[in-house]
Amino acid sequence: MSRADSAPGGAETTAPTKRRRSQTRQRLLDAAFDAFADDGLGRCTVEQICERAGFTRGAFYSNFTSLEELFLAMWEQRSAAMLDQVRAVLDADLAVTDPRAVMEHVLDAVPVDDKWFRITSEFTAHALRTPPLRRLMVAREAAISAALTPVVSTLLERAGRRVTDPPALGRALIAVHDGTLVQCLLEPDSAELRAYRLDLFLRVLESYTEPVGH
Repeated sequence: MSRADSAPGGAETTAPTKRRRSQTRQRLLDAAFDAFADDGLGRCTVEQICERAGFTRGAFYSNFTSLEELFLAMWEQRSAAMLDQVRAVLDADLAVTDPRAVMEHVLDAVPVDDKWFRITSEFTAHALRTPPLRRLMVAREAAISAALTPVVSTLLERAGRRVTDPPALGRALIAVHDGTLVQCLLEPDSAELRAYRLDLFLRVLESYTEPVGH
């Protein structure tokens, strides 16, 4: 794709045009991911991202109004991919026989990503200073929890456990994930830490579930 494709388009809605615009948008998202992770979200400019993607500013502003909007689109995309991976566990031919197996399968579907952690940590700090963004992040976190919890609940039922408080379980799982993520990133080769992390998740599951038929 050349820089000639970067000019904001008119009213064309042909399939090739839509595909080209989608590819432009994805290249900007990919370039921004690397730029945010390498240089820091607060130090990146629209020009830097466009240079990485091979476009002009016109391409950026025909897809996003700001770097904040670009980040939120990136977050939505990555969250959707993560939820798809977790939901795929339901359809896979897996031996889900107990809560430990459930948690192992779910954690395998949720990546521990150094670059993404760097990006989200910086944006979270920014959102804490920006009330509208903070409210938006809270709403999106709630949506992720609401989508993730039914999958975990279904897997647990297959393993003989019933969730007693789904909203609380969702919040607790996210809290444990976020809290242990930093430790896993700092000590990526620690098998002991990974086992400790899994144990924390299992304790949460035990607290918010009971045997089916109880």
